[in-house]
Amino acid sequence: MNRKSSLLKSGISLSVLTLISRILGLIREMTKSAFLGTGPLADAFTVAFMIPNLLRRIFAENSMTVAFIPTFQTYLEEEKRNTPDAKATMKEFLSATFTMLSFAVTGTVIIGILCSGLIVAVFFPKIGDFSATVLLTRIMFPYLLLISVAAFFQGILNGVRSFLPTGITPILFNLSVIGCTFVLAKPCGNPALAMAIGVVIGGSFQMLFQLPFVLRAGFSFKLISFRRCVRNAGARKILRLIVPTLIGTAVYQINDLVSTALATYSGVGVAASLQYSIRLQELILGIFAVSVGTVILPDLSAHAVNKQWEVFQKLLLNAAKIIALVTVPATIFLLCSGEHIIILVYKSRRFTDESVRLTLQAFQWHIAGLFFIALNRILTSAFYAQSDTKRPTIAGIACFGINIVLAAALAGLMQGGGIALALTVASAVNTGLLLYFLTKSDSIDVRTLLVSATGFTVKMLLFSLIAAAPLYFFGARLYDPLAAYPRIIAQGLPLFISAALFALIILTLLLITGDSLLKTAVQKIRRR
Repeated sequence: MNRKSSLLKSGISLSVLTLISRILGLIREMTKSAFLGTGPLADAFTVAFMIPNLLRRIFAENSMTVAFIPTFQTYLEEEKRNTPDAKATMKEFLSATFTMLSFAVTGTVIIGILCSGLIVAVFFPKIGDFSATVLLTRIMFPYLLLISVAAFFQGILNGVRSFLPTGITPILFNLSVIGCTFVLAKPCGNPALAMAIGVVIGGSFQMLFQLPFVLRAGFSFKLISFRRCVRNAGARKILRLIVPTLIGTAVYQINDLVSTALATYSGVGVAASLQYSIRLQELILGIFAVSVGTVILPDLSAHAVNKQWEVFQKLLLNAAKIIALVTVPATIFLLCSGEHIIILVYKSRRFTDESVRLTLQAFQWHIAGLFFIALNRILTSAFYAQSDTKRPTIAGIACFGINIVLAAALAGLMQGGGIALALTVASAVNTGLLLYFLTKSDSIDVRTLLVSATGFTVKMLLFSLIAAAPLYFFGARLYDPLAAYPRIIAQGLPLFISAALFALIILTLLLITGDSLLKTAVQKIRRR
């Protein structure tokens, strides 16, 4: 099986699970919108969940994963070569990594619980319900430890190309939060408290579900002494890689922190509306961008270790084309249909017309940056696979400054829309910087890569504009006759017809032009 087919197969398999997870994540936000709307408790939960979630991305998803997988890959290569004591060396490496992660995160959780009031007071002095925010933050801080260990398990499984368990765990998390909200909202007397309990239970499921798969794959580990951790060569390499990554990731997450703080200054409900908007954006990112990034990192790392740069470049190019294939049409369609999607997904109970207005204001500008955010995930994987964490960090710091300055300048004028626009501009600059830094690599022909990827992206943009023309000029005629029906029919049916027509036009254009990616997908479907 060639690399393009393998990437497409793995990406599709993981994307199905990720799509289910994102849909459930959207249902989770729908549950939140129904119970909390865009009121003070909605802002309180948004801020409280953001704080441990921010640290999760620093310790787990970004820094831990991108530093761990390339290092882990070198140990796997040694096992494949039947190097003496390879299994014992692997166990010592995993034990050292597990010990360092556990102690670092546990200490952070303890400090976070004790200092929750101070954190909220310093960063969110204008939050509508201060006491509720502090309580929810304390309840959800242990989620950081659970999800960090889960990310360690995910790194091991992804390193051996086992993506199924890690695709299922977010589904379990979302089901836990949704279930707890409906079951515990009344007994707790506070829907936000019920959701917070669901977060902790969901994090436990994410961690425990993956452990049997890790053990079945033949890996074991335990807590060891700090001295042994420091002496382990693999653990020291992770620390060297993780320090600049921590800085870059922390900068990115501080972006979120400052943006949310600015949102609380812009009025009640703005912070919650930004979260509702981002959840819709993440649904699209989760369909393919995150999945492709997850799938290609181990392969890119293996090719980098073995100096297979031609295969490395082809894999990177195919990943970039897949991102353009999905995100460019999605951006155009969502810009045309954003208000209808928000009404369909969120408008109920406490989610009012004003809530729709606030969310749409942010959503239009968030979606404009969809392609750049997705592409950045692929480009950073190319650096991390080569154990280069410094250049993405530099790009992240530069974009941090741009985002904060623009968000501060625009929040007063455009509320959530200004904050979303700032993120989109910063993401576009980040893409440019990453591509520039990639030109400094002697191993990759960036010019060929850029010309091919740009040509495909422009083609997808042109096809998307053609497909959007009927929706732009005649879309209202689909909605007007159904206005008196329930929301699921009045918004859902026209949206389905619009999406089907839009997709059909693009698929027709791709078939007419003989697109290679589409041909690969069709061939795989026929084989099945």
